[in-house]
Amino acid sequence: MKTNRREFVKTGTVAGLGIAGIGLTVTNTFGQKRAKSKDAIIRDPNIVRVGFIGIGGRGTGHVHDSLTVGGIEVVSVCDLSQEAIDNVQKMVIKSGGKAPKGYTGSPHAFEQMLKNEVLDAVIIATPWDWHVPMAIASMKAGVPYTGVEVSAANTLEECWDLVNVHEQTGNQVMIMENVCYRRDVMAILNMVRKNIFGELIHCRCGYEHDLRGVKFSVDDDEIKIGKEAESEAQWRGLHSIKRNGDLYPTHGLGPIGIYLDINKGNRFLTLSSMASKSRGLKKFVSDHTKKDDTYREINFNLGDIVTTMIKCANGETIIVTHDTNLPRPYSLGFRVQGTNGIWKGEGGGDWTDAGEQIYVEGQSKEHTWDKAEEWLKKYDHQYWRDKGDQATGGGHGGMDFIMLNDFFDTVRNKKQVPLDAYDAAAWSAVSALSEMSVARGGALVDFPDFTRGQWIKRHPSFAKDGKFPTAPEREYIENLF
Repeated sequence: MKTNRREFVKTGTVAGLGIAGIGLTVTNTFGQKRAKSKDAIIRDPNIVRVGFIGIGGRGTGHVHDSLTVGGIEVVSVCDLSQEAIDNVQKMVIKSGGKAPKGYTGSPHAFEQMLKNEVLDAVIIATPWDWHVPMAIASMKAGVPYTGVEVSAANTLEECWDLVNVHEQTGNQVMIMENVCYRRDVMAILNMVRKNIFGELIHCRCGYEHDLRGVKFSVDDDEIKIGKEAESEAQWRGLHSIKRNGDLYPTHGLGPIGIYLDINKGNRFLTLSSMASKSRGLKKFVSDHTKKDDTYREINFNLGDIVTTMIKCANGETIIVTHDTNLPRPYSLGFRVQGTNGIWKGEGGGDWTDAGEQIYVEGQSKEHTWDKAEEWLKKYDHQYWRDKGDQATGGGHGGMDFIMLNDFFDTVRNKKQVPLDAYDAAAWSAVSALSEMSVARGGALVDFPDFTRGQWIKRHPSFAKDGKFPTAPEREYIENLF
């Protein structure tokens, strides 16, 4: 029977399991959210008990990097693929751990995992449509910390669901936006906070990445999409058929949101989006199929280039670009411009990349770009100074390792997550709002205030002052809520 998501959110996994009737006691004790009444769980409080939902390529990478970070126990894993579960179990055993319990056999097997296991944290790396139902189930099941992959939500209703359930349960959800932890991005954060660029005026970002070979699986010049395909092509390309907007905004917008203190002294106010015509995916199909192939009948709704403009409460403007249907090199198209200077990050994050350029008035040669490498080395963030060597070999150039290290440090020390439910909602809402605006010919739409006015008095806390929060700072952060 198909689960109605609205009803699922309303009742919640824990309530639906009838806790009072099966001898379970809910407790706020860290690492022991519930236990059988006769069997108290005894464990090392410094070890984070983790469950992983979704262990395809991305989820398996998270398991690998989490084991590298250390200080965790992989308690359970859930996936539709038994082969994926077997592979991760072998990985954990090889690392010296005990094979995690596997849950499979149904798209809703994760509900059984959340019912059975005592977990400090859950990490979700599944197709987009499952992110919110799974995150909500985790929070309602009493898991103190849930990490959810990007984008966290697809609709405004889902964005509000994340915020509302977080507030109702007191359990936290973190959007796992790894680009916020990219080395150059964190160095620029240092420069922004040290006022090197002056007062920020305008930013640009985006997701400019040729995904034609991701939206379709390509094998011997034959393409497939949907149920016939493999990996992400089973679901990701379908969004390009049905939707027209910025479907994947958070890689670029996450760092920009941090630079501009969004939800913490600033917020997004209004948005306008326009989409170009759609030609790239149709041509890709034509180039890889025979004339009588039924794939040629597919019409793609997603414009090849979607451009979104955002106005902020403090007066800054942002341009966000979504560009995934055409041949091109990878870039997130960063630009951070203030009264004293500008950073242009057009490459993939490598400090030596020609696309990484900085100009600072009075310090750079007049009207001449500096190569960014020396600036970025000088302002290298403490996270990378401390953990950069360990991060070598981690996913996406090590930023996945830095992100997971921060996440598990947060869980272990019972801190406020660095990228919270309000960030997840605000950054992800660009997808739904851009779809609305595109459908209305670029009309201006208002941005919901997911903090309900609290953005005015909240303070920036992400990687603050170049260090992991100390105990006094944790107390200060916690008092803000």
